[in-house]
Amino acid sequence: MKFGIFYELQLPRPWHAGDELKLYQDALTQLETADRLGYDYAWVVEHHFLEEYSHSPSPESFLAAASQRTGKIRLGHGIFQLTTNHPARVAERVAVLDLLSNGRVEFGMGESASITELTPFGRDMETKKEVFEEAVRAIFPMFREGGSEHHGKYFDIPLRNVVPKPVQKPHPPLWMACSQLPTIERAGQNGFGALGFQFVSADAAHAWVHAYYNAITKRLKKLADYEINPNMALVSFFMCAKTDEEARARADGATFFQFALRFYGASQNRQRPAPGTVNMWEEYNKWKRENPEAQEAALRGGLIGSPETIRKKLRRFRSSHIDQVILLNQAGKNSHEHICDSLELFAREVMPEFASDPEHDAWKAGVMSGAIKLEEIDTEAFKDRYGKLAVSVGPAQAAAAG
Repeated sequence: MKFGIFYELQLPRPWHAGDELKLYQDALTQLETADRLGYDYAWVVEHHFLEEYSHSPSPESFLAAASQRTGKIRLGHGIFQLTTNHPARVAERVAVLDLLSNGRVEFGMGESASITELTPFGRDMETKKEVFEEAVRAIFPMFREGGSEHHGKYFDIPLRNVVPKPVQKPHPPLWMACSQLPTIERAGQNGFGALGFQFVSADAAHAWVHAYYNAITKRLKKLADYEINPNMALVSFFMCAKTDEEARARADGATFFQFALRFYGASQNRQRPAPGTVNMWEEYNKWKRENPEAQEAALRGGLIGSPETIRKKLRRFRSSHIDQVILLNQAGKNSHEHICDSLELFAREVMPEFASDPEHDAWKAGVMSGAIKLEEIDTEAFKDRYGKLAVSVGPAQAAAAG
């Protein structure tokens, strides 16, 4: 099992001078720490205009800085928005980052799921899937030697040679954001690694792993000429401390993260309120005061706890055949010191047990070769992306705050 770390670069209010500087510098230090400790991946999102929730509009810049402070950890776009970027600019930036990192880039792609992000770039919810698929078809010829051109509905690109070219041939490994669970199956059908930005139980993970690998082995339909990447990763809330109680006390950011997702998810097309009109941190603390039992329940989910508690949970995920667990502990106001302590303790006391998994490797090889036939599991019962213990925010609550 591989382990990644994940960054939205959250910054709840109130904001003070120097807060964004500290946020970025601390995150780079955390990546250095993860690299030194042997973590496999670092994933950074691209979001625009999402106050408090994500101050990460330029992941390629952040990852370029990280490339010079790390040596082994894979640097992942989790994800590059193909709807708000021109295909040639995407190809250029991915190639440059691959050169700067000496071939450590993971190329995750997505659409964005909010009109707050899409509208300023002239995109909408109705056509974003079409734009995404056309961008995929335009980008991959650009990674090959020589020129390419594309003439489509959304992009008209004359014959040009996009330079430079990436170190990894024919291109860095490909992933697709799966912010809605059914998209996991779509990622498999397209031959992309599935970046499951979900917070699901081991039972749900088992079902979606089956759906993903059945799609990639039985119903593959590539969008362009590229190398498939059969891998499935799931994000989990994370905080490791000496005791469960200490871990939960340090993991308040996990419930803030869930609250923000639910709060915005309750509005149509995830529309955000006008700038400065909602203080998400205040809304969250109001919710906490009114729902103390719900917050406590949420902190019992995910990979939050002592090393022994987390090991027990990871053993269940391993039995589901997840390829990678992506750990989210930069959330809300989780402190830099606690994040680094958590990374250190997990690497020392948990990761060694999962460093080698020949049974999973044999299972995956059998599935991909067709020697192992997977059951077609009905995923209808596993469509709650947050899990049973997650926080709940009703549409009326979000609308009133907006």
